[in-house]
This record gives sequence, C-alpha cells and structure tokens, in this order.
Amino acid sequence: MYDIIIIGGGPSGLMASIAAASNGKRVLLVEKGKKLGKKLIISGGGRCNVTNRLPLEEIVRHIPGNGRFMYSPFSVFNNEDIIQFFENLGVALKEEDHGRMFPVSNRAQDVADAMFGEMDRLGVERKLDSPVKSLLMNDEKVTGIRLHSGEEFSAHAVVVAVGGKAVPQTGSTGDGYPWAEKAGHTVTDLYPTEVPLLSNEPFIKSRDLQGLALRDVAVTVLNKKGKALVTHQMDMLFTHFGLSGPAILRCSQYVVKEMKKNGGQAVTVRINSMPDDNAESAFQLLNKLMKDEPKKALKNVWKSLAQERWLLFLLDRAGIDPQLTGAELPSDKVRALAAEMTAFTMTVSGTQPIEKAFVTGGGVSIKEIEPKTMHSKKKPGLFFCGEILDIHGYTGGYNITSALVTGHVAGKNAAEFAASYQTESPIA
Repeated sequence: MYDIIIIGGGPSGLMASIAAASNGKRVLLVEKGKKLGKKLIISGGGRCNVTNRLPLEEIVRHIPGNGRFMYSPFSVFNNEDIIQFFENLGVALKEEDHGRMFPVSNRAQDVADAMFGEMDRLGVERKLDSPVKSLLMNDEKVTGIRLHSGEEFSAHAVVVAVGGKAVPQTGSTGDGYPWAEKAGHTVTDLYPTEVPLLSNEPFIKSRDLQGLALRDVAVTVLNKKGKALVTHQMDMLFTHFGLSGPAILRCSQYVVKEMKKNGGQAVTVRINSMPDDNAESAFQLLNKLMKDEPKKALKNVWKSLAQERWLLFLLDRAGIDPQLTGAELPSDKVRALAAEMTAFTMTVSGTQPIEKAFVTGGGVSIKEIEPKTMHSKKKPGLFFCGEILDIHGYTGGYNITSALVTGHVAGKNAAEFAASYQTESPIA
C-alpha cells in the first residue's frame, strides 16, 4: 500500500513526486517508458527553459489557454519558487531574453539529474516500463491503479501527470483522458497549439520562399470579417508546407479556433514586415528613398527595408521591375508595394497534426479541479497536474512553469489527503 501513486515521469510528475515525498509519504512513480524526464531533457532545445522570470500577470498573459486559473496555484508555489527549488538542488540558473530561465550549464540533463537525485534522497520508488491500464476506484474515492501487465497497486491518493497528445515520442499519447472521463470528468476538445501552419498558396506549393526567415515581423490572424484576432511580432519562417517560426507558433491556436468557427474554411494571415509603419508611412519612406537616389535600381534603393528575397517577391507582387529606377516609377506602384510590405496577406488551410505540435490545447476541464490543490471535484483522492489539464501557454518557459507549479501543488495536497487516511489504515 502506498500513500501516493504518481502516473507519469514528465516535469509535472517528477515535481509532484518530490512534493509528495517531502511530506514524508511513501510515494510510487509509475512511468510507461524506459526513462524518466524525456520531455524535460528535450525541452528548450536540450537546454531546458525551466521557467520564466516575468511578473505573474505577464506569465498569465502568456498562457492564453485558461491562464487565469493559475493565479490560485501561483499563490501556493510560483515561478520564483521554481528558481529557488532548482538553485537549492545545485542547478545555477541564468536569465535570458523575455525572462526565460535556463541552467547556466545549458544542459537540460543537469535539471533532470537534480530532480532524480532529490527523488532518490526522499525515497521515491519508481516503476519504469509500466504502462497504466486504468485507475482503480469505488463510489467513494480512487483506490489505486492497474497496469497493462495486470499488476495492481493501491494508494490513498493518485496523481495523474501523463501529459497531453503533443510530442508523443516522449510518451504523451493521451492515455489519461479516458481515465479522467471514467472518474466523471469532462475532457474538452483537444487541438494542436504552438504548431506550424499549412498553406496551399501557389508560392508555398512552388517553394519560392522555402527557407526564408523574416526577422521581427508582425503576424496577424484575421477572422472572416477581416478583424484582427491576435498579432505577434517575432521571427517567422516560410517552409515547403506553409509557415513556422516563433510568431507563427504563437498565432497557430487562433487559426485553429477560427477554423472551428468558420466551418473549416481557410484563414487569412497578414504579415507586416515594416511593423513600425502603416501603408501611408511606408509609402512616404519608399518615396523619399526613391527621390533621394532617382538613378539607382529600385531593388538597391530599398534593400535596407527587407531581405532581398522577400523584397524581390513583393516587388513582383506589386508589378514592379526591380531593375527600374525611381525616376521611371509611377506613385501608384509605390503605394502597391507599401501595401504589400505592411499588409501582405495569404491564406492558411490548417495546422500540422497535434502529434507535431509543441503543446496540447484542451484537456481535463479546469472547472472540475480545485485550483488551490489540484484535487478532483469529482473523485476524492484523484489529482491532476501538467498538460493533461485544459491549460496551455506559449513556448518560452510558460508551459513548463504551469507543469512544475501544478505538479508541486498536486503532490503536496495529495500527501495531505493521504495523511488524513493514515489514521484509518496503516501503511502495509
């Protein structure tokens, strides 16, 4: 008999096991793969972006999927506590752009090893290569787990930390959703977020722009009435199938949601490659540069405003011969180029599948979870944490912050719940 069983050896499960065992409880962590911490070790490009140091309001703003739910768990354990936790385990951290926190060593393995070492110190038992088939429960509460092998383990509390459906090579294959439903929980629609976009535009199909990266551009997703749903100003990339890069990943969930609303029709994306300008101010700037050097070929006059490949592509769209000089160009053509540079539009037809996404949208409904404890409102003794919940953030340390925070809160409260049972049934 265990006090607490934790299912899943990703960031939230590891954190939950440490928090539960810190309270002196007998903890078993069960993982279906042969190794713990797979997602942790590949996160942040193998450097592991452990959290983000921005103020809590900013962190919540970067968790567009139910971020406000996180205020309660943050009141128990927050991003500064995560930093303290790792530094206490001997992992020195450093801050990079946009508040992202990384180990000084730039090695995700160091983060994982520190967690494994703490689990050893606290006596967390581990069972690897052991896929769970189902939760054991009666009308009153959760009583344990059954493995696919047929083995059963009982516990006073069970923490489900099996992740979503994104990055399935790490073991996140959606195993936990049916268990949650069997325990009476609602699982909201699952969809990919932080995922590359697909496009059937002729210039994508012909691979004209494949491999072209645009730096610091403003990407906007428009609804069918042409209203802006969201804008992200970051880098982006044209690929052989569509669009990728940080700005695109952040916009992707808005494309998914708009396609759900519009019956699966293509969605328009607008790219402003002169984000400090609108069509009029861009026209004035293009005109001024042209008038300053009337005898120079236009592609050389304007080369400071955009990468050559992008500029030539937009000149073609605006019907301008790049070899012409400013003296030869009518102003309506300049206006056409200004419009392309500040509001180039194209359609996207969807996203890569959820398995190619960095993060799963949707999951166990947060309305059925106690935010201060991560305890199920449907089944006593059952706790959820990490990406199985209907919470998702942008990349940049926000999802792992949510996973580590909810993991800590779930583990701590599962231990307190188990303690209330100890007087009734002694540990075997």
